[in-house]
Amino acid sequence: MPRLPGRPILTLKIVFALLASSAASAQSPAPAPSAAPALPTIEQQIAAAVLPLPQELRDGAMVMGYRATDQKQPEVIRAGKNGMTCLALFAVQRSFHVACYQNGMEPFMARGRALRVQGLRADSVDSVRFREVKRGKIKMPRQAIMYQLFGSDSSWNAATGAVTGAQLLLVLYMPGATAESTGLSVLPSKSGPWIMYPGTPKAHMMLMGSMNP
Repeated sequence: MPRLPGRPILTLKIVFALLASSAASAQSPAPAPSAAPALPTIEQQIAAAVLPLPQELRDGAMVMGYRATDQKQPEVIRAGKNGMTCLALFAVQRSFHVACYQNGMEPFMARGRALRVQGLRADSVDSVRFREVKRGKIKMPRQAIMYQLFGSDSSWNAATGAVTGAQLLLVLYMPGATAESTGLSVLPSKSGPWIMYPGTPKAHMMLMGSMNP
């Protein structure tokens, strides 16, 4: 049999090598997907969610949390009796965040959560809510307190329930309040209270703390 020129033999060797490699890859098991972070238990969510509150308000606060990692909206996981609502937001977020507020703010807060699930950005969420407050669709309280804790993804210890390195943020909502109506400065301050979003439905007095742990 006549010998084939050198280049076709080399080409055939390359083709056979590629075919062998593809067959080996097909037979190799696919890497196992990484496990999703475990959802904190209902008890863990309740214990952490009420931490921003003063001690005497914790036992009576309603708590909203999650029963599944893909749950879009929190649900009531403990009934309340003292007019405070706490959200176990950390259960489905990367960083640690829990928030508690007087129940009068719930219509405003719930509407914000619903709009964010729809994909609206923060400025659009506020535009819609402000418009609905003006039309009377969302009822706002005269004033309402809000306590929050912000931390990193390592602030909450699942084994002990302890929270470390978190920052408390305390604000008082006063819908429609302005610098003139309150005497508060609109300039951010670390040494005293100031008013944020003056003249809007989400106007609030910054009392202490920060969103940055």
